[in-house]
Amino acid sequence: MSIADIFSQPKPVLGVVHLAPLVGSPKYAGDFEEVLGKAIADAGALVAGGVDGLIVENFGDAPFFPGRVPPEVVSQMTVAAIAVRSEHPDIPLGLNVLRNDGVSALAIALATGAQFIRVNILSGARVTDQGIIQGDAHNLLRERARLGANVAICADVSVKHSAPLAEQDMDQEVDDLVHRAHADALIVSGSGTGKTTNLMDIRRAKNYAGDVPVWVGSGVSANGAAELREVADGFIVGTAFKKKGLVSEPVDEERVRSLVGALRP
Repeated sequence: MSIADIFSQPKPVLGVVHLAPLVGSPKYAGDFEEVLGKAIADAGALVAGGVDGLIVENFGDAPFFPGRVPPEVVSQMTVAAIAVRSEHPDIPLGLNVLRNDGVSALAIALATGAQFIRVNILSGARVTDQGIIQGDAHNLLRERARLGANVAICADVSVKHSAPLAEQDMDQEVDDLVHRAHADALIVSGSGTGKTTNLMDIRRAKNYAGDVPVWVGSGVSANGAAELREVADGFIVGTAFKKKGLVSEPVDEERVRSLVGALRP
């Protein structure tokens, strides 16, 4: 499935549903129904505010597993994705299983009807707060083919909260992601959650991405919206949609509506 087949908007704005800590994670509060309720409420505020798509991710599960997550994470994220999708069946849905479990994200997408997944490190290797994480494109793409899953793969370029093992040229990384890892979309971000994305990085990525869309993955704000919408092909927004712009707060529908309006061409 191509990105153009998923979104009706030429430059989609995607809202992130940050799941509260799940059962088994250190900060789990003891009530999974409350986790679901918060996810449904945030998704509702995002859709009411005008986003073009949603991404469900296990943001509250830090510290994250570097690779494959345990079964209870997969099952809970599946339940959460079904709950969100049942409320908003016409809104494109994506999954991001942190820190880098693309295979589980693919399985959840297949089970829930989600159209795309985000993979933080699809190819290459990065030093992260989870240690060294290696890309798993060879397994993920074969699994997608084996399952016949019509699910797009959106890959981060020099993903946030990480550093390269050695000096690396972004142009080569983008070329590898597009032509060797076969990413369906690329995501360029700042250094961390909510951090501003460098415009030059977006331009460099687009120079080598060809027809593959390049999205902004962090730090989107109304102040920089005019410049971003001239360069980027889409936007993933989490923190800026929250009350007071704090990642720990619930989604604020009015903030969503205001920023989505600023990002429209």
